[in-house]
Amino acid sequence: MSRRFQDYVPAGVIPAALMPFTRDLEIDEPALRRHMLDIAQTDGISAICVNGVSQEVTALTLEEQKRTLDIMMDAVGDTVPLMHGVFTHGARDAAQIARQADAGGASCLLVFPPAVFTRGSELRPEMTIDHYKAIADVTDLPLIVFQYEMGSGQGHPLETLLKLAEEVPTVRAIKDRSNNPVMHERNIRVLQGLSRPVNVLTTHSAWLMSSLVLGCNGILSGSGSVIAPLHVALWNAIQRNDLKTARELNDRIYPLAKCFYGAPVLDMHTRMKVALRLLDKLPNDEVRLPWVKLENREILQVGEALRAAGLI
Repeated sequence: MSRRFQDYVPAGVIPAALMPFTRDLEIDEPALRRHMLDIAQTDGISAICVNGVSQEVTALTLEEQKRTLDIMMDAVGDTVPLMHGVFTHGARDAAQIARQADAGGASCLLVFPPAVFTRGSELRPEMTIDHYKAIADVTDLPLIVFQYEMGSGQGHPLETLLKLAEEVPTVRAIKDRSNNPVMHERNIRVLQGLSRPVNVLTTHSAWLMSSLVLGCNGILSGSGSVIAPLHVALWNAIQRNDLKTARELNDRIYPLAKCFYGAPVLDMHTRMKVALRLLDKLPNDEVRLPWVKLENREILQVGEALRAAGLI
């Protein structure tokens, strides 16, 4: 499949879509189409992230990833670029996913670090660099590095990020979840200041306004599946230095961020599914294992957050 958005550079407001399931936990294809169309009609977004953690990719087979990409491309592929996740534990599988996404029409790839990296990859930068090279060898799509907290073991030291930028030219951005304002600002200043800039896309959705004022070049967030218009409005206010409007928008976003990204953080996308169900945008809030559904008291908290944000 030829790509319409061949020159896409990862930047701007990029919501990460969710994955609707039926009651028997099959992919709900009609609901997925509606969900993608709902996000895509938001004026001002630059792409949509698909087949990532927000779409429960660890619970999807490779064939399901291919099928859902076909569905999402058919629904919105002519109007907005799709950023496809590469989530796997080995370079060969990563290359296979990359080829599949490229052939299916994706415009760029978000690469998640393999789980084995938690055991000390920061001391073996060649592991990270060779993993990305294995992907870059099979596709010329722009690559986005998922930068986790350094304490997680899946974060990359700045020196490794700089080597990646030098040795893998298709690395065009990082999704920064360093969760440290000092590191975040450093990443922004250093990576975006390179002769071939590497954009920093914030995923610090729990403190989004603070992150944006530091100068990152985009937002990549699962909560965009619920509040993409608010993200676009906040992004635009920051770009024009309209602090008053930004604060007002942040006051609406704050109760949802507090709810979505509270402990345990692994429930964030489950909470977003509940929000979309309460907004009548998804037919249910089913999730596949290892995720589990929320208890009633937690569902009530999501509803309270939506009311505080003025959405219901």
